[in-house]
Amino acid sequence: MTAAARIIINEVKGYHNFLKFMIGLVVLAVLASAVRFVFGLGSTTNMNDTYPWGLWISFDVVTAVPLAAGAFTLGAIVHCFHIKKLEPLVRPAIVTGFLGYSLVCIGLLLDLGQPHKGWHTLVYWNVHSPMFEVSMCVMAYTTVLFLEFLSPVCEKFGYHMPLRVLRWLEMPLVIAAASISTLHQSSLGTFFLIAVDKLHNLWYNPLLPLQFWMSAIFTGMSIIILEATMVHRYLGQPDESELLEVLTKILPWVLGAYLAVKIAAMAFLSHGPLFDRPALLALFLVEVIVGVIMPMVMFMKESNREDNRMQLRGASMIIFGVVLNRFNVSMFGMIQADQVIYYPSVVESLVTIGIIAGHILFFVLLAKYFPIFEHHPETVDYSLPDHFHEVDGHEHGQAKGVEA
Repeated sequence: MTAAARIIINEVKGYHNFLKFMIGLVVLAVLASAVRFVFGLGSTTNMNDTYPWGLWISFDVVTAVPLAAGAFTLGAIVHCFHIKKLEPLVRPAIVTGFLGYSLVCIGLLLDLGQPHKGWHTLVYWNVHSPMFEVSMCVMAYTTVLFLEFLSPVCEKFGYHMPLRVLRWLEMPLVIAAASISTLHQSSLGTFFLIAVDKLHNLWYNPLLPLQFWMSAIFTGMSIIILEATMVHRYLGQPDESELLEVLTKILPWVLGAYLAVKIAAMAFLSHGPLFDRPALLALFLVEVIVGVIMPMVMFMKESNREDNRMQLRGASMIIFGVVLNRFNVSMFGMIQADQVIYYPSVVESLVTIGIIAGHILFFVLLAKYFPIFEHHPETVDYSLPDHFHEVDGHEHGQAKGVEA
């Protein structure tokens, strides 16, 4: 056996072992979810009247929503600002968004005391509640992402007529996605404006909805960088570092605007002591320095923007900072000095780990077996399904995954 053959066999074994491990985590999460539904929230979680929102809300919803923001961010950049160069990154971002929001819905169902009544939101409207607005927008946006996600499915199985309809709906769907996402990304911050006497002044201010929306924008771009780098490294997909460089040019501007808003809000809109609790101050400084300032400075340098390792490093720091920010706002900043500290139970932890594993598992399978990394799929002529037309002087072959 040649050395090349051994490498291929080891790669295949490693891939299958990875899939088995992810499936195992998902199975554990399903079992933990069953335990939650059989025995109820009170006996299976550590949530209580003091901490009614635990890990499932802090991560599975408040954190996962901005982590899935790449779809609306990149869709707006490509289609509204006409940066068509980034078109190859749109479809993976849509898949990530669809998977992310689908799993957010699962997390919400687990956290609801009576999930069988979740449909009441559609019938009994409470238009004065930010929770109503977020729930409606999450359902609407998940539907929009599903419609956008259907394109690679139709290409895979050769459904040309539905694909023409989806192409025709592309721009309306992009506009709807950007509008709906802007509403609910900011409304997640609106949740915490009612916690006047509970959320610490390091994070509580009237501009919290704006900060949530802005942070979702640069988080979405960072997730795209992370995923594009990982699938190139481990799944053999095309190297998109040149396209990712465009995102790294945009990131410092968005990070800088976010930092300016955050500092201005603390300086002029916060009321009460800011530095009275050293532990919370340390969390705040780590969030801002590691998650905002360091990657902003890093991406100001051209050599860092062109280096795929630095692209990955900076994007990872931004994602870490946003995750910490969401936990600071929804959990750590809520802990009072004289109260018992909340920590998630085994059931809560297994469910969250399984949701993360499920997202990774489905994304890897879709990336391997569906044409989500096809460059410029809109150049396919579906009236002649066996061929591509010449576009911009380049000859394209038959669409991958589309049968004649």
